[in-house]
Amino acid sequence: MGHPPVYMDNHATTRVDPRVVEAMLPTFTETFGNAASTAHGFGWAAKEAVDAARESLAKAIGARPEELVFTSGATESNNLAIRGVAEHPRRQGSHLVSVVTEHRAVLDPLNRLARQGFEVTQLPVAQAPDERAGIVLAQQVADAMRDDTVLVTVMLANNEVGAIHPVEAIGRACRDRGVLLHTDATQAVGKIPVDVARLGVDLMSFSAHKIYGPKGIGALYVRRATPIVRLEPLILGGGHERGLRSGTLNVPGIVGFARALDLCLEEMAAETDRLMALRDRLYRGLMEAVPDLHLNGPALRPGLRLAGNLNVAFAGIDGETLLMSAPGVAVSSGSACTSSRPEPSHVLRALGLSDERARGSLRFGLGRFNTADDVEYAIETLAEAAGRLRRMSSLPIQRGV
Repeated sequence: MGHPPVYMDNHATTRVDPRVVEAMLPTFTETFGNAASTAHGFGWAAKEAVDAARESLAKAIGARPEELVFTSGATESNNLAIRGVAEHPRRQGSHLVSVVTEHRAVLDPLNRLARQGFEVTQLPVAQAPDERAGIVLAQQVADAMRDDTVLVTVMLANNEVGAIHPVEAIGRACRDRGVLLHTDATQAVGKIPVDVARLGVDLMSFSAHKIYGPKGIGALYVRRATPIVRLEPLILGGGHERGLRSGTLNVPGIVGFARALDLCLEEMAAETDRLMALRDRLYRGLMEAVPDLHLNGPALRPGLRLAGNLNVAFAGIDGETLLMSAPGVAVSSGSACTSSRPEPSHVLRALGLSDERARGSLRFGLGRFNTADDVEYAIETLAEAAGRLRRMSSLPIQRGV
């Protein structure tokens, strides 16, 4: 009997924890009312469930309950934050600052705004082989801001190379200039400590399905302290979520979201150590078994990189071909949201890597349900597939960046 498939693509999405499913089940058959229905007990019960979940989620990130806006996920949250600020009629300026390695859910809204006449500055990151490859400096952000800058958006942790940006220092620079700061914290919330006050962010996006919760539910933190953050809503029709996001609330998703984040916080310290050990063993094993393997992104150190992230390049091998040659290991060659694009990863190219090295790279996202046995199986399977592909190829191995 063969080894069951191993899932190591937890940056793309996570399996829902059974404890989260258990918390959600009553909302499908018992607390199933519309949380906006105020004329009967079914609606009141649903609203109570939403209120409790909102309070739990807000506490988890150091916010107030009224500062959370529920959305369909981080992509919508990013759009609401970026376009909501830029398209508000009372905005002061038309310049935005971001980073070249952002997720497409940030870059694409910025590109649309640029076509509409906004000026967008996209900052470079540290280049390979620097141990901080993929990380932007707070001083770069400070230097890029101008008198007409209305928003800075910098992700907290990168979805491809796990780079953790110095958002707290960036927040101080933004406050000094009176500029709003948004962070896409989708890959960070539940994996590293996140406190919106400490980070100094005005807006923060995060999502449930990256933390063993359900798909289809996310949130946007919107700071309510002075000065007020004014957003132009993207979705109209009913005035839900204080008019910022109309639509019937996803009660099961919201309840599952809160339970998922609670579990992450309860288990964070032990889980971080466990994932770091598994990730480091995976890297060492691949390095020993596969010649000419190269680490992509920052050093494998706390504070620089997420514990469960590994991104490596297999010299002389196409990453997609390697994936097809090792179907028992589920990893990816880049962001799940860009997998349909034929060009190499924009994140890896932003680190100064060649197209060939970028195309030969795989991203591993280790998670809660991965085991030491999974790691050994992945090492063996990928090493065997890589060796087979190299033997079949008549092309010499290309070394270096």
